[in-house]
Amino acid sequence: MLDFAIFAVTFVIVLIGAVLYLYPSSRSASGVPGLNPTEEKDGNLQDIVNKGSLHEFLVGLHDEFGSVASFWFGGRPVVSLGALVEELVDKWASYPKSQHTPLCAHLLGLAMKAVTQLAMGSRFGDDAEIIRFRKNHEAIWSEIGKGYLDGSLEKSSSRKAHYESALAEMESVLKSVAKQRSGQGSSQSSFVNYLLQANLTERQVMMEDGMVFTLAGCVITANLCIWAVHFLSVSEAVQERLYHELVEVLGEEPVTLEKIPQLRYCQQVLNETVRTAKLTPMAARLQEVEGKVDQHVIPKETLVIYALGVVLQDADTWSLPYRFNPDRFADESVMKSFSLLGFSGSQACPELRFAYTVAAVLLSTLVRRLRLHRVEGQVVEARYELVTTPKDDTWITVSKRN
Repeated sequence: MLDFAIFAVTFVIVLIGAVLYLYPSSRSASGVPGLNPTEEKDGNLQDIVNKGSLHEFLVGLHDEFGSVASFWFGGRPVVSLGALVEELVDKWASYPKSQHTPLCAHLLGLAMKAVTQLAMGSRFGDDAEIIRFRKNHEAIWSEIGKGYLDGSLEKSSSRKAHYESALAEMESVLKSVAKQRSGQGSSQSSFVNYLLQANLTERQVMMEDGMVFTLAGCVITANLCIWAVHFLSVSEAVQERLYHELVEVLGEEPVTLEKIPQLRYCQQVLNETVRTAKLTPMAARLQEVEGKVDQHVIPKETLVIYALGVVLQDADTWSLPYRFNPDRFADESVMKSFSLLGFSGSQACPELRFAYTVAAVLLSTLVRRLRLHRVEGQVVEARYELVTTPKDDTWITVSKRN
């Protein structure tokens, strides 16, 4: 149980959902429902051509396979989240301009659908499964963020029983997903093969790792989206600049994984969101060998905490550190500092890389269709736990673009 608590704090883990999402070896991209490649070399390229455009192809794809669907672009698996985001944006677009929209409630729901359907497949196309997952998620995450840290979980038998019941149910879901995929023959991923060949201890560690992804992935994804939309709503200039980039790069076509790297200003917006919100204010690792910091000796098996929230708003590193300014990330030296902290590049944790992808899809759809407006008089305060969240739900209003 101590190992699980440390994993929950560090967020630096190889995770079932992330590996299934990223592995290109599966014949069905990531185990997500979708098309097998029509041709070995071109994937489903001819299918896209036959439909007339990528947009028309995606419409048909989601009609057939649901809100999260996969296909092949050449030899690369592609997962489309468009329908999930479109569903949310359509809902917001139907609101009158004066209606307040609750970001936390809506975007946590989006994040949970994205994580569960991408990591665990079509089983979570059922709203009842999402509701059950959310109930267990809240029971577990609240105790990881508080009960372990202050020791109160061990002092309450009823809380501990509730926590362990939710933990067991979520672990059972992960095992059933792995078992289901083990019977899919050549369509199963390399990770599933590895899981099946692992011994009991290795499987338990991997299950705990997968548990952390499904738990932390939801919270990090939701709050990156919440803070990004909030900061855009209070900065019209940033919002309009992002809109112009999206139109220039994407036109009216949906965003794809190949296009996301071209959205440089969108990346700057998300980086600055992570920094300004102090999205993950701390990280930790267990010192496996004796080490030194300056002249100070850190003994073996010491738990070392990285105060990321302090560093991210250090005035010696960041000019005007409390101002939301995506332009600061146009500087390569700033990006290097950010990367060294583990927030970008190969050092970024799998949950954060996943969150960036979902947030880019959300913003590319949302900002092209709607203008985001702050609610006058609203004061948004942060609650600093393992992931920084608003203390209360955060509200915006929206209006349609011409």
